[in-house]
Amino acid sequence: MFYNNPLLVQLKQKLHNRATRVEGIIKSTEKGFGFLEVDSSISYFIPPYQMKRVMNGDRIIAKVKLEKNREIVEPEKLVEPFLKKFIGSFQKKHNKFFIIPDYPYLKIPIICSFSKDIVFSFEDGDWVIAELVQHKLRGEPCFQAEIIDFVSKKNNAFLPWIVTLKRHNLEINAPSMNNSDIEFNYDLTRKDLTSLEFVTIDNSSTKDIDDAIYIKKTKKNNFLVMVAIADPTSYISEDSKLDKIAFKRSFTNYLPGFNIPMLPRKLAEDICSLHPNVKKPVLVCEMEVDSHGNILKKSIVFFLGWIMSKAKLEYESVSNWLEKEGSWVPQSNLIRNQLLWLKELCCTRIQWRKKNALMFKDRLEFRFHFSEEKKIQKIVLEKRTIAHRIVEEVMIMANICAATILAKKIGYGIFNTHKGFDKKYTEQILCILKKNNIYYSEQEINSFDGFCKIKRMLDSCSNDYIENRICRFHTFSEVKNVPLPHFALGLKKYATWTSPIRKYGDMINHRLLKSIFLKKIVKKPSDKVISLMSNRKRRYKTAERDVIEWLYFLFFYSNNDMNTIYNMEIVNLTRSGIRGKLLDNGAPVFLPISFLNISKYDVICNKEEGIMYYRGKEIHRVSNFLKVKVSEFNKSTRSILVKPVLEKR
Repeated sequence: MFYNNPLLVQLKQKLHNRATRVEGIIKSTEKGFGFLEVDSSISYFIPPYQMKRVMNGDRIIAKVKLEKNREIVEPEKLVEPFLKKFIGSFQKKHNKFFIIPDYPYLKIPIICSFSKDIVFSFEDGDWVIAELVQHKLRGEPCFQAEIIDFVSKKNNAFLPWIVTLKRHNLEINAPSMNNSDIEFNYDLTRKDLTSLEFVTIDNSSTKDIDDAIYIKKTKKNNFLVMVAIADPTSYISEDSKLDKIAFKRSFTNYLPGFNIPMLPRKLAEDICSLHPNVKKPVLVCEMEVDSHGNILKKSIVFFLGWIMSKAKLEYESVSNWLEKEGSWVPQSNLIRNQLLWLKELCCTRIQWRKKNALMFKDRLEFRFHFSEEKKIQKIVLEKRTIAHRIVEEVMIMANICAATILAKKIGYGIFNTHKGFDKKYTEQILCILKKNNIYYSEQEINSFDGFCKIKRMLDSCSNDYIENRICRFHTFSEVKNVPLPHFALGLKKYATWTSPIRKYGDMINHRLLKSIFLKKIVKKPSDKVISLMSNRKRRYKTAERDVIEWLYFLFFYSNNDMNTIYNMEIVNLTRSGIRGKLLDNGAPVFLPISFLNISKYDVICNKEEGIMYYRGKEIHRVSNFLKVKVSEFNKSTRSILVKPVLEKR
């Protein structure tokens, strides 16, 4: 009744004449209009004619106006452009040059010029790096960019990998080295273990083999375990050229069908790699584990050694033999005994961790299979086998031993930590638990023991919905230079050292562990080192996700299969639709609200509950499943759109 009230309209006009200004982020839509998001709950409409002056992601200051009795904003000042240095594809039209940014909702051609250093001859579709040099909101006549570097030809088989790595400013090649860059330290005393039956268990394609295991039973029927780890720090001195390269990269970057090593390949895959029947220098952790799975702390010792792996075993073959399947058999009775004892130890430790720590929940993992031309042939579910669990349990034990020694002897190192729940969400967590008749106190859920108790309870009740709602409030795992608990593992301290070929933090821990028994001082890792490694890890994870999504899009787009029915798990619910994951192959997909054949105006999406309601009735919730078919593809966002399959009655 007040909508068209003249007095109300007049009052609104007076208020807006005071020129209210707001600051926020531009969010564009495919229909031309957009919104200025001031915070999570306030946004203003931007009409299409005003959107032509800004880009998605720009941070701006805008004037709030009343137009046709509706609040809109008029962009006034650019605070920070979204596009600065960016990647995109080159295009030539009517003797003019353009670059199309590789970002969703930013697929408009931007006129471009060339840096004076650019001499490459570009063709339509080639990929380049550019810098934005003109922006309309700065009073300049148009958006304009300058091409500063070449990325890739449009028909490059490695295009998804190269473009993604370049976008995140990550290396695309392995580091190089000269023989003079390494010098092995022969002065250190090493124990000769070459006669022992050490074995390695890896994928068939693994070249950078960094761990070998030996096990035997003691007179007390305990397990005596030796974990031998490749020793690159005996070739790479601290602050040397290769050490600085490893520090900068921090990790080997593993992507589907492609990896970029932290160390030069000759070092990672040849010199340091624990290939069978070759004498190799190692750092060894020896420990004794009783029949209940307890690591006897007084038994833990680290030392330098020489080993000669007796066999490079593969996960699939070992698992098949232990499960009495397949034709493969161990090459000797000694190796046979190693595998049987390792399986026994693994089962014992799993039971120990169920009671005294926390277990990982198996997640579906998928492997892309490529042709030589890097075409995706198939996507296969990678099953976790008993052999995977054997190696995982032994490495966890070795890392617990490292954390124990580092914490006790020097009090610092590179420690993996996790704080449990984010305390600012305590009230929401308690509310979710209470709604499901689960009662804990604020003190309990924020304590180490309480977190573990809740996690074990959720694992036992197998309620994916509650777990999904609770997991949102976990903090992120962090790397620290002092020992702190790792709530998510259920361990009071944890420090990895078993992958020094692949992780710089493990190289640091090698040096620190050596310093203890060699009685040499190695300084505490600085906050700068911690910060750089954490930043690198985030960028690698983001790049991996982007490459995987691109590869899924290419696979589905090339197959163009609109008939196969898939099972989709609901991952997230939004006002615009349902984000899901196909259980058959792991592909991320999107089901638009318009495909549900219901009025979007009658839909309420409760993000806190993770439930979608239609006219007051629940219709979908996260962790539930839907049967879907591929419907169409959105090239600009590389999205796979699906539609629900109606079940026959």
